[in-house]
Amino acid sequence: MSETFGFFARQTIAALANDLRAGRRTSAQLIEASLAAIESRNPRLNAFLRVDAQGARAAALRADDELRQGIDRGPLHGMPVAIKDLIDIAGQPTTQGSALYLEHVARDDAACVRQLRAAGAVPVGKTTLHEFAYGATGDRSVHGAARNPHAPARMSGGSSGGSAVAVAAGMVPLALGTDTAGSVRVPAALCGVAGFKPAWGAVSCEGVRPLAASLDHVGLFARNAEDVALAYGCLAPLDAAVAPAARIGWIVPSLLARTDPRIARAVRERLGAAGLPVDEVDLPAQLPQAHELFEIFSTLQASEAFAVHAEDVARDAEAIDAEVLQRLRRGEAIPAWRYVRALAQREAMARTVADLLRRHEVLALPTVPMLAPTIGERTPRIDGAAVEVRAALLSLTSPWNLVGLPAISVPVGRVDGLPIALQLVAAAGREAALFRLAATLEGVA
Repeated sequence: MSETFGFFARQTIAALANDLRAGRRTSAQLIEASLAAIESRNPRLNAFLRVDAQGARAAALRADDELRQGIDRGPLHGMPVAIKDLIDIAGQPTTQGSALYLEHVARDDAACVRQLRAAGAVPVGKTTLHEFAYGATGDRSVHGAARNPHAPARMSGGSSGGSAVAVAAGMVPLALGTDTAGSVRVPAALCGVAGFKPAWGAVSCEGVRPLAASLDHVGLFARNAEDVALAYGCLAPLDAAVAPAARIGWIVPSLLARTDPRIARAVRERLGAAGLPVDEVDLPAQLPQAHELFEIFSTLQASEAFAVHAEDVARDAEAIDAEVLQRLRRGEAIPAWRYVRALAQREAMARTVADLLRRHEVLALPTVPMLAPTIGERTPRIDGAAVEVRAALLSLTSPWNLVGLPAISVPVGRVDGLPIALQLVAAAGREAALFRLAATLEGVA
């Protein structure tokens, strides 16, 4: 590992949990390793905006005392975890990456933070995000841009970029993020870690600042799919008895959005190398409005985002990043009839995808259609053609927020030295099969 990557880039939660129970490590030691990695790497990468060293150390000592007393809270017991700064931690600011909320201090833990604490996890700090979680690039925040640890001049992705960077750079083994359009899976893909968006409503959003309530999900980052599964099992029921996925549908990405052919080829080859039965799915042929999916999604997201932030815009629009403000203003201008129509179109898509998942237990496609752009870049090129960066980054992830299905992104190699990723989508209730398949694909050479 290069000097960019810290202790946890070489460790899995599963292995660390075994070490804790065997007495080879303590939670206090894990917290010190996390704090040291943050101190040495965060100035360059800007994953964390706030670190609670005192609180983390105290919680680690309690976790170690409990294990000595025979109290074992599960695989996350004593594990450091980072929390996206859209999620409340009692007594700490939740700034949402915005100058408008620098002084907002949360009174209570968010429900997902309470669950992590109950599972023994130790929050170490809050991570950088795109302002209001309204952006896929991760480079518009009052706290600055989170930087990709594989190439710090490039984007982390967003909006949960800081959480992805914290895991990818080895500062923590686990992080929480949120995903409204791809805000967990996009940065996971660009930074080379696993990122999971549960089914809509599977993990409570209580205490999480909303962006678009009908699309928002709390999600997870970890080094690999096995670690994501361990963490998710502490937040929601996980039916391990679900049969493995036997029928995989490959969604041709270029029929949804312009895609770098090198990425499409590498991801498709990974499925083939695993020896799995894969059928090609021509989604546009089965879903006539497939070419409108991002427009449908954007209508819903923009309308709901403005409803959340209308008072912020009225109170002090000049304090909001100009790019984020422009998106909010776009939501203000959407007429009610377009929102209602988009709701109906979403229902039609949900029926089509449900039918697909009766024939293909898992759908597969790349997570993002491009390599990580440089920070600040807004019209990168894919296969020689200029694209709008936000639409491109979210083009292959946002459809699954529309229908609220669980989806995971796992790293499957590199192109030009930068990570690329495979995305898997399944029906709600089949998360265990999704994790098993993801772990299989991660292990294919």
